[in-house]
Amino acid sequence: MPIPLFNSIASWLLKKRYHQIELFLKYPLDVQKEVLFHLVDFSKDTQMGKKYGFGDINQYEEFAERVPIRNYEGVAEMIERSRRGEQNLFWPTSIKWFAKSSGTTNAKSKFIPVSTEALEDCHYKSSKDLLCLYLNNNENSQLFTGKSLRLGGSKELYEDNGTFFGDLSAILIDNMPLWAEYSSTPSSRVSLMSEWESKLEAIIEESIQENVTSLAGVPSWMLVLLNNVLQKTGKRHLFEIWENLEVYFHGGVSFAPYRDQYKKLLPRKSFNFYETYNASEGFFGIQDRNNADDLLLMLDYGIFYEFIPMDTYEKEEKAVPLWDVKIGVNYAMVITTNAGLWRYKIGDTVRFTSIDPYRIRITGRTKHHINAFGEELIIENAEEALKQICQKTDAEIMDYTAAPIFMNGQEKGGHEWIIEFRKPPKDVDYFTEFLDNALKSLNSDYEAKRYNNTTLKMPKVHMARQNLFHDWLKSKNKLGGQHKIPRLSNERCYVDELLEMNLERK
Repeated sequence: MPIPLFNSIASWLLKKRYHQIELFLKYPLDVQKEVLFHLVDFSKDTQMGKKYGFGDINQYEEFAERVPIRNYEGVAEMIERSRRGEQNLFWPTSIKWFAKSSGTTNAKSKFIPVSTEALEDCHYKSSKDLLCLYLNNNENSQLFTGKSLRLGGSKELYEDNGTFFGDLSAILIDNMPLWAEYSSTPSSRVSLMSEWESKLEAIIEESIQENVTSLAGVPSWMLVLLNNVLQKTGKRHLFEIWENLEVYFHGGVSFAPYRDQYKKLLPRKSFNFYETYNASEGFFGIQDRNNADDLLLMLDYGIFYEFIPMDTYEKEEKAVPLWDVKIGVNYAMVITTNAGLWRYKIGDTVRFTSIDPYRIRITGRTKHHINAFGEELIIENAEEALKQICQKTDAEIMDYTAAPIFMNGQEKGGHEWIIEFRKPPKDVDYFTEFLDNALKSLNSDYEAKRYNNTTLKMPKVHMARQNLFHDWLKSKNKLGGQHKIPRLSNERCYVDELLEMNLERK
C-alpha cells in the first residue's frame, strides 16, 4: 500500500474512535459503574466471585463493603497458584501471561496477571487511543508516513508451568498486531534483546536508516538513546537525522527534569510532547491536549477506579469512587481490572486537576516520598523544584535520588541528595540553597520543619560522578526500558549504596 494512502486510512480509522471517547467524557460515572458491574458479573463464578458473593452485588457500596483493599502481598499466593496453572481463581478466562515487575527495589519480583481482555481492551486499545487523541488535535499530522521509534524493556519472555512471564513490553511485542509491527522500529528481534548495551547499538543501526516520525519510551532511557544517536551520526540535533519527526510519546517517570534537554535535541517549536500513564497493571491516562500538563483518565478500558486520600492512607484505608473525588487532593489509586486484580493498591499517587472531564496529574508513589519528620515531601515537589533550579542555574540533570539524614543525639535531621548532572551548576552551594528555598515555596510542611532549622537542617547535595546511576542499575541487572531510579525514599539503602559506589570510582 502506498505510504500516503496508508497514512490517510490509518488516520481516518483512529479518529472514528474519538466518538466513543466523547461518550465517557459526557457520561463518565455511568461508564465507570457499567465497567464495575460487568467485571463483577463476569467473575461471579470464579473462586474470588464465590467468596465475596459477586452474584448478588448490585451497588457500589456492596462491592466496597465485601471486597477488601489489598496490596501485592495480599494477592501473591493466589497469583502464584495461577502461575502454576490453576484457572478461574480471580478471573474467568485463562491467564497465560504475567508481567514481571519489581520496580527499583531489591524485593522479590511481582508477577502481574495479564489477561487476553487486558491486552485487547486496555493495553492495545490505549495505544490506538493515544494516536487517536493526538491526530484529533493535529489535523495535518503525517505520523503514518514513517515509523515510531519505540524503546521498551530488555527482557525476553520465559516459560514456567505453561505460563509466560517477562517485562510487560515483551508481552505486548510478542502479541503485537500486524499494523503496530508495520509502523514501528526497531524490529521485534532487536526490541526483545536482553543485553541493554548491545541492544542500544542495534537500535541505533536500524533506526537511523528509517523515516522516524515519532518516539515512544521512558524519558531517562530515551535520552540515553538519542544522545548516542547524535554522537554516532555527528549531527547537532535530531531533525538532521529524522526531518519528519513530529511527536514524542513519553511516560514511566516525570518528564519535568528532562524537558529542557529534550528541547535542545528537538528545537522545532511545532514539535509535540505527549505524556501517557501506564503500568504492568493497566493503562490509565493519556494527555488529550497539545501542551497540557495533565492526563485524561481513561474510563472504558475495563478498569474501575477508587482513590484513598493520602492524609488518611496509613490510618484508615477508606477509598472513594470517582464520583466522590475532589480537585487538588493527593490520592493513592486503587484499581479493579479485567485481569482479575480486585481493589488493588497500585502504589501510585495522583491529584485531580479537573472533574469535567476527569483529568489527573501523577504526583508520585505511596512509598517514594520522604516523611521522616512530618515534612511530607513528594516527588511532585522535588520535580518542580529541580525544574525551577535548572532554569535558574542553567544546569542539566541526568538522575537523582534523596533520603533522610536521621537525627543523631543533638544533631538535627535533614535530606541528603545525590544528583548526576549532564551539565553541572557553577556553584553547588547556591544550587543547594535554591533547592531548599524552592521546596519551602512548594511544600508548607517542609517549610515549617525548616523554619529556623527547628527540625530539619539545610539539605546536603552530592554531585555524582558520571554514569553512577547507570553503573548502579547495571550492578542490579536493571539497565534499560522500564527500570527507574527511586527518586525519594524514607529508607537510606539507595543513597548509602550510591554514595559508596561514588567514592569507589572517584
